[in-house]
Formats: sequence, C-alpha cells, structure tokens
Amino acid sequence: MGFNGFSARKPRHRPHGELIAALDVGSSKIVCFIARVDEVGRPVVVGIGHQVSQGIKSGAVIDMEAAEQAIGTAVHAAEKLAGETIREAVINLSGGHPTSQTMAVEVAIAGHEVGEGDLRRALKAHNGSHVPSDSEIVHAIPVDYAIDGARGIRDPRGMYGGTLGVDLHLVTAAMGPVRNLMTCIGRCHLACDTLVVSPYAAGLACLVEDEKQLGCAVLDLGGGTTSLAVFLEGRMVFSDCIPVGGNHVTSDVARGLSTPLAHAERLKTLFGSCSTNLADDRESLHVPLVGEQEPQRSTHVPKSLLTGIIQPRMEEILELVRGRLEASGFSKVAGRRVVLVGGGSQLQGVRELAQQVLDKQVRMGRPTPLRGLAEATAGPAFAVAVGLIGYAVEQPAEAALVGGQEDDVGVGFLSRLGGWFRDL
Repeated sequence: MGFNGFSARKPRHRPHGELIAALDVGSSKIVCFIARVDEVGRPVVVGIGHQVSQGIKSGAVIDMEAAEQAIGTAVHAAEKLAGETIREAVINLSGGHPTSQTMAVEVAIAGHEVGEGDLRRALKAHNGSHVPSDSEIVHAIPVDYAIDGARGIRDPRGMYGGTLGVDLHLVTAAMGPVRNLMTCIGRCHLACDTLVVSPYAAGLACLVEDEKQLGCAVLDLGGGTTSLAVFLEGRMVFSDCIPVGGNHVTSDVARGLSTPLAHAERLKTLFGSCSTNLADDRESLHVPLVGEQEPQRSTHVPKSLLTGIIQPRMEEILELVRGRLEASGFSKVAGRRVVLVGGGSQLQGVRELAQQVLDKQVRMGRPTPLRGLAEATAGPAFAVAVGLIGYAVEQPAEAALVGGQEDDVGVGFLSRLGGWFRDL
C-alpha cells in the first residue's frame, strides 16, 4: 500500500542498487538529488546539485534556453558528485495553474468478488471527458471506494456486490506550460519518470502519519508560487497554486527602498520579518541605491521600514490561501493544522502571521531525513526534492487513466513525450 491507498496499478518495488533522480524546477532555484536504493529499499543520496533558477517565472518556463542551461547545470553537478549518469527523473510541477476536481465513476461487477481487474476497469472508466481539451491529467488519486452505494471502503478487493464505485481526485494542469517544461527536460537528455505537483511532494516529505490521516494542509511558500495541498486519511484530497511568492516580496523591497534586486533579497533574508518590533525604529540598515556605484551614495533606513514592506505582502499571500481553502470547501477537512515549508517559510515571524491570518495551528515543516543528505540541503527549502525521492521509492498508487497499460507512470502527453525522448 502506498501513500494514497489502493489503485489498479501495483506499486513498483525499487530493486537494490537502482538509481533514483529527483528534479525540483522552481522559480528561485533548481535542485537535483540522485539517490541509490540500499539493501532494505531505502534511498541513500549520492549526488546533489542546485543552481539559481533562470528562465522560470511563477513556476512556468519563460525562456527555454536559460531554463535548459540552469537545469542542465544542476543535473550535471549531481551526476558529477554521484559518479553516475541519469536517464530519467521524477519532476515537480509548480506552474501551469494546476487545479483539483473530484470525479465519481461506477462500473457493474455482477455480484462476483472484486479483484484487481475490477479495480482497473473502474479506475479506467473515467475517459477524461470532464477535463478541458487544453489540459493534462497530472494525478488521478483514488480517495474513496463504494460497493452498491456503501461508501467509506478503504480496500474493496475480496468484497461482493453489484456495482463498484470510486471517487478520483484529479489534478490537471494547462497543456502549454507542461509541454514547455517537458521540452526543457528533454533537451537536457532526460525523460520524465513521473510528474508530481509541488505541494504533494512537500506533504509526503514533511507530514507525519497522524497529520496525513486526521487532516492537514501543507503550504509551500516558494519563490514564484505559493502552493497548498490538503491531506486526509493518508491521501491528497485537494491542491491549488497561487502565482505569488517570495520573489514578489523581494520586488516590493527593491521598489520600496530603491535598491537592486540582489541587495533586496539580502535584506529580506538577513533582516526581513513579518512582525513589527519596538526596537525596529532604532535599528538602522545600510541600503545601496539603484544605479549608484559609489558607496557614499547609499542610504540608511530604519528596520521598521523594511518590515512595513514585507508584512503587507505576506498577509496578502496568506489571505489568498485562506480564500482558496474556504472557496474549495476543504478548509474544515484540513482541520486546524497547517505545515509551512519552502524557502519563504524561513522568513522571521511568518509562522505567527500564518496562525493569525489562517486561524489554524501552524508548525514549521522539515523533510524526513535522508541518508547522505547534507545539513545545508535538508531544510524546508528542499522539502519538494526530498518528497520527490520519497514518491519514487514508495510509488503511491494512482490510476493509469490513459493508454491502457497497467504500469504506465506518465499520463497522456507526458508518457508519449517521455517515450519519444527515450527513442531519440
């Protein structure tokens, strides 16, 4: 059993010594982890590469050549450290406006015992008719089974009835951004093993089992996007993405203080806060000005001015998250628990601000430790990459909705494009 219960497709067991690659393509950084499966089936990280992101904005490719170069550099660094060459990777998706919907399908089983074939038939009964023609299915996760209308069944195999129903959580994304990302990956001589939305991977890395069972929301505060996922009974039941993130906070600081973006990022990281302090008016910050080459042309501003720029933007992001959760109807499903991950979660005071805006209990998430992973790359900013490794090892069960192959990992265009790149 994988993270998401049962499916028609059996999880693949990674053999001892197999290489697993995870590629986190973000708006602020690109991370590549290479792991090797040990004798008990656990991943051991043998290669790490990370690079400042180029050509990516709000999770989507805006410059093919720059993105290809940045991805290639990160992958090459990980390969050099591992002493291995990878052919495919589990890749995250943070752009393309991923959206969630729940779809119910039902098939007749004529009173006989439910077997694997019935599960495959039920899960493939959905033909994608409710998915827009310009979108691709990224995930199809079975969240609930029913026999003769009786719901709440975790595993219908071995049971008897007249009809078998399944509720599928479909996550779709716009076809264009997905194709652009896959093309960049292909130009780096890589195939897509599986595509995983970022908050799903972050949740797999940072949530404890009780949180996944009882209900919890994961909030990934990235550079170009803020994404969220809701888990219940061990499954992801909702996900969403907001195209606003830490890079927008940096831009606000740069504009508000008339300083270069690089210095704005430094000020945000070292001195930024989401909460005011009485001592902030007395603390002065050195701020270089845009276009000025001489150090004496710089200025000094109180720290309270920096906080006054950061706090409103972070409040806006968290209010957007609260609005998306309430509009989806999954705010109560998530309970009173939120886990913060991503680089933006390291901003001082963000936990307290999130508790106030979301009206929930908030904790800082750290990914489950992986053997071989350096401390510098084991923080919340690398949660998605760690979760991608976990996804590859655990192989959460999902429905293979297109193509008819039981063990297809990709869906639709992704699997076709991956096969095309392999042939090349």
